[in-house]
Amino acid sequence: MDFELGEVLLVNKPLRWTSFDVVNKLRYALKKRVGGKIKVGHAGTLDPLATGLLIICTGKMTKKIDEYTGMDKEYTGSFFIGGTTATYDSELAMNATFPTDHITEKLLLQIAATFVGDIEQMPPIYSAIKIDGQAAYVAARNGDEVTMKMRNVTIKEFELTKIDMPLVYFRVVCSKGTYIRSLAYDFGRALNSGAYLASLCRTKIGNFNVKDAKEVDEWVKEIQTPA
Repeated sequence: MDFELGEVLLVNKPLRWTSFDVVNKLRYALKKRVGGKIKVGHAGTLDPLATGLLIICTGKMTKKIDEYTGMDKEYTGSFFIGGTTATYDSELAMNATFPTDHITEKLLLQIAATFVGDIEQMPPIYSAIKIDGQAAYVAARNGDEVTMKMRNVTIKEFELTKIDMPLVYFRVVCSKGTYIRSLAYDFGRALNSGAYLASLCRTKIGNFNVKDAKEVDEWVKEIQTPA
């Protein structure tokens, strides 16, 4: 592989790693191999509590990052029904609980169907979206007031793959910019209850599939192996 000329590396991001942790790990290995600076970047951030497909571009292939970032994404995961958290996922403890006795399988399926198509969603305040040049999550963790703007996204497919209350498992195909954490929160509200994202794995980006991805350590070993 010619990393300086440009390669696309499919990585299965580990749980609790940031996307930049992966970039930095591979960049360090690549710099040792080429003996100097090399461009390395990722196409689409994954939250630390998410796993799955992360596209890493090196060399001249970094010019393709915007193209890959703009592709549709597929995710699988689970929602916890009956509670909410400030981060909309399991990073923080629940800040409220809600009744679930009225929730049936029929209702879950009916509500899921209403989210397919063009929708508006509010990104979580604990996100990397920049507000006045600062990531929103930084201000949120400092206790500052954070005001997010609604955004238009497209949910192309949204199916519930297993219902095992309080967990509901799903598969979703969506456009660039969709926050699955916000989808979880909005799903809970639509149920007249509450919900947060319990687990998440990105399985596809365009035609790229996590089944073809390697672990970070596998890529480091390959990078360090002489050509």
